[in-house]
Amino acid sequence: MYDLLIKNGKIVTAESVTEGNIAVKNGKIRAILIKGEEPEAKKVIDAEGKYVFPGAIDTHAHLNDPGYTWREDYEHGTAAAAVGGYTTIIDMPLQNEPAMTTAEIFDKKESIVSPNAYVDYCFWGGLIPDNFDDLEELDEKGCVAFKSFIGPVSPDYSSLNYGQAYEAMEIIHSFDGRAGFHCEDYSMIKWQEQRMKKEGRLDWQGFLDSRPVAAEMVATVDMIELAKATGCKVHICHVSSPDVAQKIKEAQQEGYDITAETCSHYLSMTDKDVLENGPLFKCAPPLRSQEEVDRLWGYVEDGTFSGIASDHSPCSYAEKYEEILGQKIENVFDVWGGIGGIQSGVQVSFYEGCVKRGISPSTLAKVMAENPAKTFGIYGKKGALKPGFDADIILIDSEKEWEITSESLKYVNKISAFVGMKGKGLPVCTIVRGEVVAQDGDVTDTKGYGELVKKIKEK
Repeated sequence: MYDLLIKNGKIVTAESVTEGNIAVKNGKIRAILIKGEEPEAKKVIDAEGKYVFPGAIDTHAHLNDPGYTWREDYEHGTAAAAVGGYTTIIDMPLQNEPAMTTAEIFDKKESIVSPNAYVDYCFWGGLIPDNFDDLEELDEKGCVAFKSFIGPVSPDYSSLNYGQAYEAMEIIHSFDGRAGFHCEDYSMIKWQEQRMKKEGRLDWQGFLDSRPVAAEMVATVDMIELAKATGCKVHICHVSSPDVAQKIKEAQQEGYDITAETCSHYLSMTDKDVLENGPLFKCAPPLRSQEEVDRLWGYVEDGTFSGIASDHSPCSYAEKYEEILGQKIENVFDVWGGIGGIQSGVQVSFYEGCVKRGISPSTLAKVMAENPAKTFGIYGKKGALKPGFDADIILIDSEKEWEITSESLKYVNKISAFVGMKGKGLPVCTIVRGEVVAQDGDVTDTKGYGELVKKIKEK
């Protein structure tokens, strides 16, 4: 007897959508069955009319735990992920206290967050100028990649210059790891910020002009060239520009292992939202034009991206409108930069992609599950609806209309640029390793069920 049978659903793989049933035992998918083939199971979920997707993987989330938990913590952040349809999140090393840059900190963080997770989680390792000697041990601990900045970053973390990035990539290549980069050119942005302030351009157009696509392009192209020179696998974080995506696609076509993600906000919001609404829509890189949003979807369709991430970067209301760590916000450059979106990313991507643009659900299964699992070394356990894989499954009701409200958010701080957005197509059931962790907009009694997922080492 199986533990769980999901019947009558439209099963979505990276290749096709077919009607059928999924049988689960001991947390694993055991069989994909044709419709009408219904073996006995302890629990049966009738998914009639619903899409049955592999659980989405959020490749870029900041849960701020331990440390800055007034912004977000694992209990609230993973509850939001569960409700939203992300069954695995890959947590960033910064905005933690301390930032996760050593094996000792890895162990401490795991012990703190594990009792509170609703969904499974992986760790990005930190990559800063002072921890090159710690990278291999962090890899052995199970970090799936290493995150650094080639642009300005908060004071508790340090950017790399290009020389340091070259050395770090040589080290990471030696143990077959992957380096991830926030690609915006440091000197260009710093100069543009000074220029805007000198010219008195302290409005939101000044902010947008301080972080042009050129800054993202220069840093991305440079990191691609370093990847070619060192042989290191590289992941480009939160791509906002289709022109930048094209450079990544060209490197992929040349045979280099260079992957990338975009984010749900870059696929649904524009620079006009920043100009009209200000603080809640500030992020880095910034939101681009509607024309660029539309073209960016082309790179989702063609498989350039390995992830539609949330880049969930939450904060308090005060940090958007009043002060940050006791420092009064004087102008747009002082406002906290980040958008809370881990609960909204899957539904927004489904609506913008499948409903509005007619993209196949299989495309989302590939970009939000299979590609990221392969990129971060967890495919075979995560990333597909296949026998032997973890039974990480989301049911999406394609006809269910929704509006994102503050009250519906599970975050510590119930603020988000997504509040007020409306659409159709909603995750209504989220299953992690065969266990229902969220249903109809709320989590079940499964806090602490989520487990640490480590990179699968090739034998």
